[in-house]
Amino acid sequence: MPNGIMAVRLFAASASGTANPATFFIWEFIKIALTLALLGATAWLYRDLNWLALVAGIIVALKSYIFLLFRQ
Repeated sequence: MPNGIMAVRLFAASASGTANPATFFIWEFIKIALTLALLGATAWLYRDLNWLALVAGIIVALKSYIFLLFRQ
């Protein structure tokens, strides 16, 4: 969800001609803050959360590009 919000905002900035590196870094910071907020909300709402499964799932999702490179 945070990546989608960032992509839409950067696309809107590039369409209007106001895209610059500062815009990218601001939205990257917002994306990281939203990701941390969602992780915090998950920890707060689900008391019996299996942290090992959550962290492993995040790592696998982030490293899926590497798995796709070696798939052939």
